[in-house]
Amino acid sequence: MVVPHYDDLDRLDLCLASLERQTLARDRFDIVVADNASPCGEAAVRARIAGRATLVVCAQRGAGPARNAGVAASTEPLLAFIDSDCVADPAWLANGLAALEGADLIGGRVDVSVRAPGNRSGAEAFEQVFAFDNRHYVQKLGFSVTANLFTRRDVFVAVGGFRTEVAEDLDWCRRAVALGYRIAYAADAAVSHPARADWEELRRKWDRLQREAHATMRERPGGALRWLGRSLGLLPSIVAHAPRVMRSPMLDNRGERARGLAMLVRLRWWRFVDAQRRLLGAKR
Repeated sequence: MVVPHYDDLDRLDLCLASLERQTLARDRFDIVVADNASPCGEAAVRARIAGRATLVVCAQRGAGPARNAGVAASTEPLLAFIDSDCVADPAWLANGLAALEGADLIGGRVDVSVRAPGNRSGAEAFEQVFAFDNRHYVQKLGFSVTANLFTRRDVFVAVGGFRTEVAEDLDWCRRAVALGYRIAYAADAAVSHPARADWEELRRKWDRLQREAHATMRERPGGALRWLGRSLGLLPSIVAHAPRVMRSPMLDNRGERARGLAMLVRLRWWRFVDAQRRLLGAKR
């Protein structure tokens, strides 16, 4: 297992605890934590790991380089990627590896966790409805988020490592599929990922996603036109997606739905303006 980490010791601790509780016998897998030169320092990371994993430090910034360093430090023929802020279901590893027998890449289910169900913030309500729809990503878009991805080492070597400054999960999986490797979804290989708690956390997430998506799209023919078309669809998508918020069984009351709807409007407007700035070269 490869776990990229950056300066989030408490959630790393929870992640490692969940990996220690896997139904697969502990002597059948290794855990590598690839720390991205966290400001807290290597000693603090090593102390929190407390012998539960091998630690490798990657000085190059970015989750992609950290994952590459984790793979390089590992030896097993099968690879499982999980983020350090995720908590794995006890059967996550066993089910993901079983699914890998029928495909070359497996994307598992990603559930969104919140601090206080029934009193979700706008950001939490939005993410509860819209974030991490990995079934859709795998089955319709041909990629899996790297927070829950399984593959074989020989596939990883053939495809090459994760790139930086692009949408690394989309880029890596599509490179794999272009080489003829098969991707499939495993609903029973589940992890949970915490929702962004507030607007600032959500904005930072989407600033990164917009930057990576723009860089990825610019590499393709007609990238500027594709980006423009995508951005022009953002404002109409508010109307199209509002019913999903108002009818979602994942939200518990009208207050959560109202806050989620307000966040949908705010975020899509922000993304629209941000997309135009990137198109005009005012932001990279």
